[in-house]
Amino acid sequence: MKTTAYFSAIVFCVFSILACTQRTITITSTPPGALVHLNDQEIGVTPVTTKFLYYGTYDVKLKKAGYDSLWTSQKAIAPWWEAPGPDLFAELNPDSKVALRWHYQLKRHENITTDTLFQNAADLRAIAKEK
Repeated sequence: MKTTAYFSAIVFCVFSILACTQRTITITSTPPGALVHLNDQEIGVTPVTTKFLYYGTYDVKLKKAGYDSLWTSQKAIAPWWEAPGPDLFAELNPDSKVALRWHYQLKRHENITTDTLFQNAADLRAIAKEK
Protein backbone atom coordinates (compact mmCIF):
# COMPACT_ATOMS: atom_id res chain seq x y z
CA MET A 1 0.00 0.00 0.00
CA LYS A 2 2.79 2.43 0.92
CA THR A 3 4.67 1.55 -2.25
CA THR A 4 1.67 2.49 -4.41
CA ALA A 5 1.26 5.81 -2.58
CA TYR A 6 4.95 6.66 -2.98
CA PHE A 7 4.89 5.69 -6.65
CA SER A 8 1.79 7.83 -7.27
CA ALA A 9 3.39 10.80 -5.51
CA ILE A 10 6.57 10.46 -7.57
CA VAL A 11 4.62 10.20 -10.85
CA PHE A 12 2.55 13.27 -9.90
CA CYS A 13 5.69 15.29 -9.07
CA VAL A 14 7.42 14.31 -12.31
CA PHE A 15 4.40 15.31 -14.42
CA SER A 16 4.00 18.54 -12.44
CA ILE A 17 7.58 19.51 -13.19
CA LEU A 18 7.68 18.40 -16.82
CA ALA A 19 4.22 19.40 -18.00
CA CYS A 20 3.38 23.06 -18.06
CA THR A 21 1.45 25.09 -20.59
CA GLN A 22 3.44 28.00 -21.98
CA ARG A 23 1.29 31.15 -21.98
CA THR A 24 2.45 34.28 -23.80
CA ILE A 25 1.00 37.63 -24.83
CA THR A 26 2.45 39.41 -27.86
CA ILE A 27 1.64 43.11 -28.10
CA THR A 28 2.15 44.98 -31.36
CA SER A 29 1.31 48.52 -32.40
CA THR A 30 1.06 50.70 -35.46
CA PRO A 31 3.51 52.38 -35.52
CA PRO A 32 5.93 50.02 -33.77
CA GLY A 33 8.27 51.22 -31.04
CA ALA A 34 5.70 52.14 -28.37
CA LEU A 35 6.64 51.59 -24.72
CA VAL A 36 4.25 49.04 -23.14
CA HIS A 37 3.11 48.75 -19.53
CA LEU A 38 1.06 45.69 -18.58
CA ASN A 39 -0.67 46.04 -15.20
CA ASP A 40 1.64 48.99 -14.38
CA GLN A 41 4.79 46.97 -15.15
CA GLU A 42 7.01 48.03 -18.03
CA ILE A 43 7.49 45.03 -20.32
CA GLY A 44 9.28 46.56 -23.29
CA VAL A 45 8.80 48.22 -26.67
CA THR A 46 6.45 46.94 -29.36
CA PRO A 47 6.56 44.36 -30.74
CA VAL A 48 7.01 42.65 -27.37
CA THR A 49 6.20 39.18 -26.02
CA THR A 50 5.82 38.36 -22.34
CA LYS A 51 4.76 35.32 -20.32
CA PHE A 52 1.60 35.35 -18.22
CA LEU A 53 0.14 33.00 -15.62
CA TYR A 54 -3.48 34.02 -15.18
CA TYR A 55 -6.43 34.67 -17.47
CA GLY A 56 -8.52 37.76 -16.85
CA THR A 57 -8.43 41.48 -17.51
CA TYR A 58 -5.12 43.28 -17.97
CA ASP A 59 -4.47 47.04 -17.97
CA VAL A 60 -2.48 48.00 -21.07
CA LYS A 61 -0.71 51.35 -21.57
CA LEU A 62 1.22 52.33 -24.69
CA LYS A 63 3.30 55.50 -25.06
CA LYS A 64 5.26 56.84 -28.02
CA ALA A 65 6.63 60.31 -28.68
CA GLY A 66 4.49 62.21 -31.18
CA TYR A 67 1.45 60.00 -30.52
CA ASP A 68 -1.41 60.06 -28.01
CA SER A 69 -0.90 57.68 -25.10
CA LEU A 70 -3.28 54.72 -25.15
CA TRP A 71 -4.72 53.35 -21.89
CA THR A 72 -7.09 50.42 -22.19
CA SER A 73 -8.11 47.07 -20.72
CA GLN A 74 -7.81 43.77 -22.53
CA LYS A 75 -9.17 40.36 -21.57
CA ALA A 76 -7.02 37.27 -21.73
CA ILE A 77 -9.61 34.57 -22.41
CA ALA A 78 -8.77 30.93 -21.76
CA PRO A 79 -9.16 28.46 -24.65
CA TRP A 80 -11.56 25.55 -24.14
CA TRP A 81 -8.78 23.10 -23.26
CA GLU A 82 -7.86 25.26 -20.25
CA ALA A 83 -11.30 24.71 -18.67
CA PRO A 84 -11.46 22.52 -15.55
CA GLY A 85 -11.36 18.90 -16.71
CA PRO A 86 -9.67 19.09 -20.11
CA ASP A 87 -6.85 21.15 -18.54
CA LEU A 88 -5.55 18.05 -16.76
CA PHE A 89 -4.81 16.40 -20.09
CA ALA A 90 -3.58 19.63 -21.74
CA GLU A 91 -1.02 20.06 -18.96
CA LEU A 92 0.38 16.59 -19.73
CA ASN A 93 1.30 17.71 -23.24
CA PRO A 94 4.77 19.31 -23.01
CA ASP A 95 4.11 21.23 -26.25
CA SER A 96 0.94 22.88 -24.90
CA LYS A 97 1.03 26.61 -25.72
CA VAL A 98 -1.33 29.55 -25.54
CA ALA A 99 -0.17 32.56 -27.56
CA LEU A 100 -2.38 35.65 -27.36
CA ARG A 101 -1.84 38.52 -29.82
CA TRP A 102 -3.04 42.06 -29.13
CA HIS A 103 -2.61 44.87 -31.65
CA TYR A 104 -3.17 48.59 -31.04
CA GLN A 105 -3.37 51.58 -33.37
CA LEU A 106 -1.81 54.78 -32.00
CA LYS A 107 -3.08 58.21 -33.09
CA ARG A 108 -0.77 61.09 -33.94
CA HIS A 109 -0.87 64.17 -31.71
CA GLU A 110 -2.94 66.98 -33.14
CA ASN A 111 -0.97 70.17 -33.68
CA ILE A 112 -2.89 72.74 -31.67
CA THR A 113 -2.25 76.39 -32.45
CA THR A 114 -2.13 79.03 -29.75
CA ASP A 115 -5.34 80.58 -31.08
CA THR A 116 -7.15 77.23 -30.77
CA LEU A 117 -5.85 76.81 -27.24
CA PHE A 118 -7.09 80.27 -26.19
CA GLN A 119 -10.47 79.62 -27.82
CA ASN A 120 -10.82 76.30 -25.94
CA ALA A 121 -9.98 78.10 -22.68
CA ALA A 122 -12.59 80.78 -23.38
CA ASP A 123 -15.19 78.11 -24.13
CA LEU A 124 -14.43 76.33 -20.84
CA ARG A 125 -14.68 79.62 -18.90
CA ALA A 126 -18.08 80.27 -20.47
CA ILE A 127 -19.31 76.80 -19.49
CA ALA A 128 -18.00 77.25 -15.94
CA LYS A 129 -19.83 80.60 -15.57
CA GLU A 130 -23.11 78.99 -16.65
CA LYS A 131 -22.95 76.52 -13.79
